Amino acid sequence: MKTKNLVALSLLVGMGAVLHAVMPGFGAGMKPDMMLTMMFLGIILFPDAKSVLLLSLSTGIISGLTTTFPGGLIPNIIDKPVTAALFFGLFLLVQKFNKSMISAAVLTAVGTLISGIVFLTSAFLIVGLPGPFTVLFGLVVLPAVLVNTITMIILYPIAQSIMKRTNLTKQSVVIPK
Repeated sequence: MKTKNLVALSLLVGMGAVLHAVMPGFGAGMKPDMMLTMMFLGIILFPDAKSVLLLSLSTGIISGLTTTFPGGLIPNIIDKPVTAALFFGLFLLVQKFNKSMISAAVLTAVGTLISGIVFLTSAFLIVGLPGPFTVLFGLVVLPAVLVNTITMIILYPIAQSIMKRTNLTKQSVVIPK
């Protein structure tokens, strides 16, 4: 793994941490997880297994430490690697056919849904939920899908432009057969 890729990934995690920390909590202490958008952007920009693993673990720990959800550390640490692995798999499937802002936005929406389901399920099993699953899903996860998707629509073209100008990484990925 190249040092410049690690620096770029750490910047994404740092920006995600700031966004996650300043996002107001609602719905029984839950808040939309803005770190997901940065994790997804990092996976799209640096689609290799080592980067995905490192990004998901660091995002899970930092997201867990900054969460307003009671007992949310462990569910976040479970949620992020599971979500990142599924997102990465979906990204590799979609990348074969289309690599556009629309696919990034759709993947972000699907990834956020996956994350919300995994987080709520693991929180339910480990610490319990402060309300019914469906209510928390509707009040927190669905708005997070909207916020994260809009954020990706804004950030993805900017990130693509920066990556092309700085030649930080290749924009095409070789998929092993």
